[in-house]
Amino acid sequence: MTTASPHQGAPDKPSLDGLEAKWAPTWDEQGVYVFDRSAPRERVYSIDTPPPTVSGSLHVGHVFSYTQTDALARFHRMRGKAVFYPMGWDDNGLPTERRVQNHFGVRCDPSLPYDPDYTPPADPGKQQIPVSRRNFIELCERLTVEDEKAFESLWRRLGLSVDWNHSYQTIDSRARAISQRAFLRNLARGEAYQAEAPTLWDVTFQTAVAQAELEDRERPSAYHHLLFRSEAGPALEIATTRPELLPACVAVVAHPDDERYQKLFGTTVRTPVFGVEVPVVAHRLADPEKGTGAAMICTFGDTTDVVWWRELDLPTRSVIGRDGRFVREAPAVLESEAARAAYAQLAGATPHTARERLVGMLRAEGALVGEPRPFNHMVKFYEKGDKPLEIVTSRQWYLRNGGRDAALREKLLERGSALSWHPDHMRSRYRSWVEGLAGDWLISRQRYFGVPVPVWYRLDADGSPTGELIVPSEQSLPVDPSSEAPPGFTADQRDVPGGFTGDPDVMDTWATSSLTPQIAGGWGYDEDLFQRVFPMDLRPQAHEIIRTWLFSTVARAELEHDALPWAHAAISGWILDPDRKKMSKSKGNVVTPVDLLEQHGSDAVRYWAVSARPGTDTAFEVGQMKIGRRLAIKILNVSKFVLGLGAADRPTAVTDPLDRALLARLADVVDEATAQLEAYDYARALETVERCFWAFCDDYVELVKGRAYGGAEAEAAASAQATLSTALSVLLRLLAPFVPFATEEAWSWWQQGSVHRAQWPGGRELREPAADGEPQLLGVAGEAIAAIRKAKSAAQVSMRAEVAEVTARGPAPLLAALRRIGGDVRSAGNITDLVLQETESDVLAYEITL
Repeated sequence: MTTASPHQGAPDKPSLDGLEAKWAPTWDEQGVYVFDRSAPRERVYSIDTPPPTVSGSLHVGHVFSYTQTDALARFHRMRGKAVFYPMGWDDNGLPTERRVQNHFGVRCDPSLPYDPDYTPPADPGKQQIPVSRRNFIELCERLTVEDEKAFESLWRRLGLSVDWNHSYQTIDSRARAISQRAFLRNLARGEAYQAEAPTLWDVTFQTAVAQAELEDRERPSAYHHLLFRSEAGPALEIATTRPELLPACVAVVAHPDDERYQKLFGTTVRTPVFGVEVPVVAHRLADPEKGTGAAMICTFGDTTDVVWWRELDLPTRSVIGRDGRFVREAPAVLESEAARAAYAQLAGATPHTARERLVGMLRAEGALVGEPRPFNHMVKFYEKGDKPLEIVTSRQWYLRNGGRDAALREKLLERGSALSWHPDHMRSRYRSWVEGLAGDWLISRQRYFGVPVPVWYRLDADGSPTGELIVPSEQSLPVDPSSEAPPGFTADQRDVPGGFTGDPDVMDTWATSSLTPQIAGGWGYDEDLFQRVFPMDLRPQAHEIIRTWLFSTVARAELEHDALPWAHAAISGWILDPDRKKMSKSKGNVVTPVDLLEQHGSDAVRYWAVSARPGTDTAFEVGQMKIGRRLAIKILNVSKFVLGLGAADRPTAVTDPLDRALLARLADVVDEATAQLEAYDYARALETVERCFWAFCDDYVELVKGRAYGGAEAEAAASAQATLSTALSVLLRLLAPFVPFATEEAWSWWQQGSVHRAQWPGGRELREPAADGEPQLLGVAGEAIAAIRKAKSAAQVSMRAEVAEVTARGPAPLLAALRRIGGDVRSAGNITDLVLQETESDVLAYEITL
């Protein structure tokens, strides 16, 4: 790796304009951010970079969180670590599938064979053309490569110190192979299994949905009060929001302590309209305050129905199909002609239509008490869907995640406790999620595009599945069972007696994304690299996907490696618009980052991003970017000025009290900022460094410039020049992780190599030349200069105007401090006479005569 750059000297007029175009390609050419593969694991700092969804448009949220990660990467690189900082592209999922369909006018049909010569239509029509899954993935790669170029261009302009030699796609062949390899190992250990079970189902996307993909949305509803006939006494009144599920009713439930229903527990009642006998049961989840306290259990209206069904061992009477409509065939329990005739009116109807029809039947029978009572309640939706989820019974693939295994759950809770969270309070979100898991992770999806479930099923002599799974070897991965034959079979044996059939499903996109440490690290492909980077050091991500991405990654690493996938999790917040609402594409309130970078410059936008506290939602604030741009400009200007004073790297003794005071203060700042960055608090580190930088510029440089110019004896001038040189070097290095372009530019004027490969400063290296330096001298000097500036400003005279006399009154220790630095104060303030008068005051007060 070459990082040398020749001294080029400061330009006549330093400018931020064009720095990104100058330095981004230079860093690339010189390999400044290339990962050192020879570094042992203890010297490596590896990052599990979030792969952005490339099918979406760029927005300022990308800039926000990725810049925060980059500041940490730069810090650790300067600390001597070999930083493994890859970049992935998340092109496995519904957004990409939809985009490819619309762009090329095709749809994925896994049953079709691969066509190596396929060319999509130049002018797609309304009718989508079916293509094989492999052809579809190739079109995805072809389309997303342009998106990836746009993202990469943005990242380079922003100054992300990514090693572009290490990139991946979540749908490329290696990612698919690693995802399938992990699944097959889960299957071999009994951690992956198939089950016929109630499944949350999105009728629009026609796919099963996992618990982690749910979101609650408020929707209008109504309580309907129904009368169930009882032979033991008067009719039983129950309240329900879904009367249309009456034919799926398997029981009536109430709380075991509800006195109203004690005599009914253990008896049966008959459903209205259909006349089916169902038991009255007790369960702790029944709410005595909700409705009448008695509810019907249907298979299935909501997830509570599933709990009741499972724990009370109730039968299944499913009436809603995968298309979201009532199935044609009535449940077998509807034996009477009247019951079957009533159900016939619901068959094929949507839940909404069925509800209207059934309410009419209830009203005609006199089984509806009063009129429906409207109210709003929370309903579960697929996070990408627009219709309420239904629960259907289907055979799906599951992965054990502690939802039904107390020992595994406890182990995953222990892993969450062992993980270092930044900020720490985010660990409670992880714990709450794990403790609230209601079942294992449903990983199969009834989609066409994605990573295929890598199994086939052997068929018997009748052409029916025997239950025997056929799995591929790890060496043959990735495979597509929908278009490839399993080992030992030929293609013409597909779906024929004695042959095989392929699993038609793909895996949930999180099933692959949960393996990003393994994918980026080359698990199974590049074991040398994997051993150097795994377990990784850092997972940076947003707080809303702790339950999905973070938890699932922990679970996969636990099952496969018996380890945490990383040591630290740095959690970022959301970007809020001026109304304090989250910025998102769906809300139409996002800001595109390219315009911001052009208008304010990359360093300015980065400054805004790293000013935000870890895990904190932050308002989009152009004002902060303007402050950042002012900082970047000041870095260039003060560097040029300091270098013009004669500052240079040469071994010169620091002898002046004010110079030693600065170095002592700078040593404290280095220690403080280092500790803050080691604690992943980049925002506080920036505050610490920036405060010192502005004090250096506004006070120290002004105080010593006369002495540095040679307005004092040679030893004093040399002391100032050596201090200016040391301080500038330290401050540029401290600021480099936050504003990389301005610091690199200034560094190149007088130093060899890149500032981003320079050694991070240490407090010890400054304390030796500081000797007995007293940092409080800087405060005394700064207050004196501030008082003089204030007086000149009030008198509306030039800051260079002569001051006849300055009288300082205060306690003896502060006067002694002022006396020690009096020469620099007189020079900076252009003071003729500095008078010191002792008083009993605790502070210094100044009387200034112009």
